[in-house]
Amino acid sequence: MGVALSSPFPADASEAPPIPAARSDSTGHPRRPLLIWVRTGTAHVRIDGVAAFHLTAGHGAWIPALGWNHRAINTEPGTVAFPLWLHPATDGPREATRFQVPDGWQDWLIQHFNLLVTPLTGHGYFQDAITDLLGRDRAPAPDASPPELPRAAGAKAVAEELIRDPAIDLTVEQWAARALSSPRTLRRDFLAGTGLTFEQWRLRNRLIAAVEFLAAGFDVDQVAARVGFASRNGFTRAFKRHYGPTPYDFSRKLAASSAHVDLTPRATLARQTDELMRMTRGSLAAASDPLPAARTPRHANHVHVLSWIYRGSGYLDIGESRYERHRGVATWIPAGLKHITGLRENSISLPLGSATVADLQLAEPLQVQFSPAWDDYLMHCSISARSGLHPDDYNPRHILDLFAEQVAAQRALSVPMPTDPRARAAALDYLRHIDISRESVLFDVPAEVHRAFRAETGMPFARWRYAARMRIARDLLASNAKPSTVARRVGYAHLPAFSTAFTRLHGLSPREFQERERASLSTRTPDPK
Repeated sequence: MGVALSSPFPADASEAPPIPAARSDSTGHPRRPLLIWVRTGTAHVRIDGVAAFHLTAGHGAWIPALGWNHRAINTEPGTVAFPLWLHPATDGPREATRFQVPDGWQDWLIQHFNLLVTPLTGHGYFQDAITDLLGRDRAPAPDASPPELPRAAGAKAVAEELIRDPAIDLTVEQWAARALSSPRTLRRDFLAGTGLTFEQWRLRNRLIAAVEFLAAGFDVDQVAARVGFASRNGFTRAFKRHYGPTPYDFSRKLAASSAHVDLTPRATLARQTDELMRMTRGSLAAASDPLPAARTPRHANHVHVLSWIYRGSGYLDIGESRYERHRGVATWIPAGLKHITGLRENSISLPLGSATVADLQLAEPLQVQFSPAWDDYLMHCSISARSGLHPDDYNPRHILDLFAEQVAAQRALSVPMPTDPRARAAALDYLRHIDISRESVLFDVPAEVHRAFRAETGMPFARWRYAARMRIARDLLASNAKPSTVARRVGYAHLPAFSTAFTRLHGLSPREFQERERASLSTRTPDPK
């Protein structure tokens, strides 16, 4: 593998912003059970307009899907509460129930939230032993790989929801309405993007999920319900027609074989949901099992994705390069780059948000190190981005504000970059350490590096550093950072020296530049979204 990314930019603020109040309700959700637990602070749950639960740290509530029309959550400022909308077939208590989270299970619950809200695209693979068992009675062996995802955004969103919950039984017309599309367009997008009709794709997805659940130890009746078949007989006929053995025969052969089968995220989620139900009944042990190591197949996202390591460590593999991800590191994973993300044993990551290529220009991963003091706030960011429980004025793009300086430094890469390996290494090193403690002498470089800068960028290294500093300064000023803060950030010990340099290049002072940017922003047409 390649060289790991050098030390990530540290987050400047030592204290995280305050966590605002948030709220959510069941409007627009499929009719599913709700489980909510509170990590810190206080949450209030109302059922059909009536106050039902006041939950404090370490407590949770289970509200079944049936018997209630409307469920709402309100959290007080400073609260981190995790709402989990579970599978409709989840076998929990029949009545709304309060429970206490046992010691040692909170991190396990955070991991469960991550499995629930992270798209299961490319959600697993089967070892050769599984394919062999499925195809032993047939030649050639059937395809046991997950179906391709459609490329069109609406169809892809439908496919991802069906991967997460194969049992959802909506018509094409209902799916099209949810995807803001038409039935004809949705059908066309599935066929064009996958080579399968919508119905064929849905059946293939259900059968792949069935294999995953059977390999995880669920019995045939449980699997039939979890993947959306109305009866065991119907499930058995479809499974046998596609794979050869019946579901029961496959389970029996798997149990008798010596093959080790890694559980997919979807099967892990199903197993953990059963553990959750034991928790609501108060029948769990005092400590959870170790969190297993995990990794994704190689895939690419259509947007930049921000992922934070809350516990343990992980890695990001892009091509031949490995980027290590340690406790507290948040990593922007660039859109369009095929990659593998992995977690080591007893490690947890959480998604914090995403950004379009218009919001963020990103050619390589961008990392920021947050201190443990930020844990609760970053969890709040993840919950707001992925669960629907968020402040009234929630703006998905706010996560970019936490990275203003780092994004500014990354955008400085738009200044012509040398391709010579030593010159490029010097440029990146400068961008990572662009402060008043590492100027002039510390950034002296050999004569051949100076020559490479002049030949490949048209600027000597000193002039290139000046251009990069001013590019970073413009972005920070545009994000409303104080000129004095910007001056220190880009390597000036005193504000007057920075103001003189900035004015010489731009023809206006840093403060005048900010006023112009604000005026320009106020006259832009509001985004219709």
